[in-house]
Amino acid sequence: MTSKFLTELSNDYERLFETEIGYDVIIYAGEEPNIKEIHAHSNILCIRSQYFRSAFSNEWAEKRDGKFIFRKPNISPQLFNIILRFIYCGNIELEKLQGSDVLKLLVAVDELNINSLISHIQEFLIDHQTEFLHQNPTEILETVYQHEAFTDLWNFCLEKVCKEPKILFNSENFINLKAPLLELLLKRDDLNLDEIEIWEYLLKWCFVHQNMENDLTKWSSEDITDIKRELHKFIPLIRFYDIEPADFFYKVYCYKDILPQDLIHDLLEFHIVPNMKSKANLPPSRKSNQIGSTLIGSRHIPLFASWIDKKDSLHYNKKNTPYNFNLLYRSSRDGIDTRSFHRNCDNKGATIYIVKIKNSAQLVGGYNPLDWNGGLWKTTADSFLFNFTDKENVSTAKVSYVNKQDHAVYCYYNWGPTIGNLYCDNNKWYYKIYGEGERYPNIGIPPAFEVEDYEVFQIVKK
Repeated sequence: MTSKFLTELSNDYERLFETEIGYDVIIYAGEEPNIKEIHAHSNILCIRSQYFRSAFSNEWAEKRDGKFIFRKPNISPQLFNIILRFIYCGNIELEKLQGSDVLKLLVAVDELNINSLISHIQEFLIDHQTEFLHQNPTEILETVYQHEAFTDLWNFCLEKVCKEPKILFNSENFINLKAPLLELLLKRDDLNLDEIEIWEYLLKWCFVHQNMENDLTKWSSEDITDIKRELHKFIPLIRFYDIEPADFFYKVYCYKDILPQDLIHDLLEFHIVPNMKSKANLPPSRKSNQIGSTLIGSRHIPLFASWIDKKDSLHYNKKNTPYNFNLLYRSSRDGIDTRSFHRNCDNKGATIYIVKIKNSAQLVGGYNPLDWNGGLWKTTADSFLFNFTDKENVSTAKVSYVNKQDHAVYCYYNWGPTIGNLYCDNNKWYYKIYGEGERYPNIGIPPAFEVEDYEVFQIVKK
């Protein structure tokens, strides 16, 4: 019975709103030439809205002929009617509105301090208007950013843009993005762009804001000073050490005059000197571009995926890699002994292991599409070995697919990861060359070496 009475009550208040009997409030909504006069009742507005409650109690509302006057040029008549209908009878229909109009409605509701509706509209936008960000991402982000009450929607927009950044960065209005918001985005660890792309978008934004051409030969000393000043607060947000050597040379180093000279020196040293660690106090790799490894970076993953699927080395890129690489084991963290290896890696299905050779920049390892437990020699046609003579330069990589399938993978409790010719016999690492009919073709793996660290990743289809 209660729900029946509540429905009747809601219907009665809706009729009161529509008939305007006894109104004492006049609202002028919209701007010329679309201003509309709307009538309402102060006692109902006061009960349902903190904005109107303050206006009536503090007597700052204009009054004429015994009626309160409100002028709201920033809220359209259509949206004000939607708000008033909710105030009177608790009904609101958002499905027929475009995403941009729903956002305008949310801004209006925030101004009128109708808290229950703020939460409801945010939830609607998140659940039903996920594409509204595509309409004008710059303006939408700026709008949501300016309203503290839009916490849920702000978090949603940030996550959406970080997951699909081209929505914003490829839009026509990207260059209009305010500096604080761009700075906030570049601080995000989950911004799903290659670092070189982030650098190029930042340059584009800066050149437009300084009204400069991207032509170094035409820059004056004043231009260099201006662009350095514009870039200053953004430089610490770019993860320069994640940029590939070729991209660094052709797309970063050429701008050395507008970058801090100590940073340029450190980056040159990092790319030229073997085993050189990063020196600059820059943020770590973004989460979207890392797999938790201390040995490899995001640039290695598409290469491994291409090899797993027996494709050309450039078949996959960072955006379309079809596998997740889940770190199972790191010898320096989990224990170098073979029992620790098996405890972490047995019964996990397909894995790839990466070995850092001590006192060098070389990485070697292999892919095992089978489990590491049980049996001795296991048979497969899909395993391979690899060798990076320089771990920072993926172009130095070589891959070697199995020849003798019945000697593809060796599994035993006191042996570490062993594939074909590459042995880990109780933590003694070596590579055997068997001559004609090699288990795997020779790709230059050293005959004996010490290991600085090694990692094993579970390979899972996305």
